[in-house]
Amino acid sequence: MKQLEKSPSKEITPIILNQEARRYELLMEINHNISQKKPLPILFNEIMDLSKNLMDAEASSLLIYDKSENALQFRVAKGNKGEMIKQFSVNLGQGIAGWVAENKESLLIEDCYEDSRFDSSYDKKTNFRTRSMVCVPLLRNHELLGVLQVINKRNNGIFSRDEQALLELMATQCAIAIDNERLTKMEIEKEILEQELNTAREIQQKALPDVIPEIEGVEISALLIPAKQVGGDYYHIYKIDNKHSLWVVSDVSGKGVPAALIVSTLHASIQTFLSISGKELDLLDLVTAVNQVLIDNTTSDKYATAWFGLFHCHEKKLEYVNAGHNSPLLYQSQKKNPKTMETGGLFLGAYPLPYEKESIDIKKGDVLVVFTDGVTEAWNDKEEDYDDWRLQRAISNNTEKSAADILNAIENDVAMHVDGAPPSDDFTCVVFKVK
Repeated sequence: MKQLEKSPSKEITPIILNQEARRYELLMEINHNISQKKPLPILFNEIMDLSKNLMDAEASSLLIYDKSENALQFRVAKGNKGEMIKQFSVNLGQGIAGWVAENKESLLIEDCYEDSRFDSSYDKKTNFRTRSMVCVPLLRNHELLGVLQVINKRNNGIFSRDEQALLELMATQCAIAIDNERLTKMEIEKEILEQELNTAREIQQKALPDVIPEIEGVEISALLIPAKQVGGDYYHIYKIDNKHSLWVVSDVSGKGVPAALIVSTLHASIQTFLSISGKELDLLDLVTAVNQVLIDNTTSDKYATAWFGLFHCHEKKLEYVNAGHNSPLLYQSQKKNPKTMETGGLFLGAYPLPYEKESIDIKKGDVLVVFTDGVTEAWNDKEEDYDDWRLQRAISNNTEKSAADILNAIENDVAMHVDGAPPSDDFTCVVFKVK
């Protein structure tokens, strides 16, 4: 009987199994490195080293897509010309990597110089000879993140379709790592922003009165509702003595911590001035001093509007200075239209210009409403302002009521107009009613 020849497949099977086991081992190592959430530069270097070994290639590189430049930038380049090649970039559509990036498709090329898409200029620049290549895109939810490529199978070998599939799998893992890093960065930035907003709220709240002091001859009701992003609204009622009280309502430009810090500076400067001047308060001197403090301690793009009122309770007299603020509305007995309190000057923190003040005699039943633009500029879904005329209507319909009820009527009327639309600014309103 004729002896059967040994099957060649039986001889190469152990070799194939060893290769597959090694590939599986390296692939598991890549997955392990990704799961450790290492910094991307370290992770990319490890992955490209493993890729080069896995594919038995002379060189490997990872290019990241830069949206601003609309080009691929070498992030990692392994091989004896790696450091030289990293100085170059690749435009979309340029060469094999550019074609893969533009078309979001993988390529396996046995002879690069026979492929019309190949750009040999990089070989000339680096004195390197590219023979074969596998190049795959890094994609996440169809979005281009970059390109992964291995170059030149060792011993003049040819990359296989299985190896292309393996590189595509690794590219998927790289894309996941990049996306996770981006999401982590976004989460950190969001957390930092939340911390800043919480800090701003705390600063803002510390500058507000815990309890409004009782002032002889006047009811006072106040409300400040911060917007989602902290603004710089501020109000305070300072009882100087049994005869005098200082009323302040202000709106600082900007939002967040910078605005809250200016509020804190404004509050501190007023307190310092009051402690120095004692009971002999000159309103113009106060406003001038606060203006200078903000000029000296803020940048040119930061300023504050403010309204200051000095109430003499025994004389029923109100002195005020309006520093670029929304004009408060004074409803006086037996007068149909409100008086707008506009006398003053420029907003605080800009120029050391002089201010003017006005003195008004007020009587029992008079109502004064001081507010910020978060009231009159409150938007609904149609981007319509609440506006001054609606505010005046809400006040006019309720002047016979208490200060608290008038404020409640204003708040409800604004809420009805806004109808659930998110606030764009802080809401601050203070109502004074003479008893």
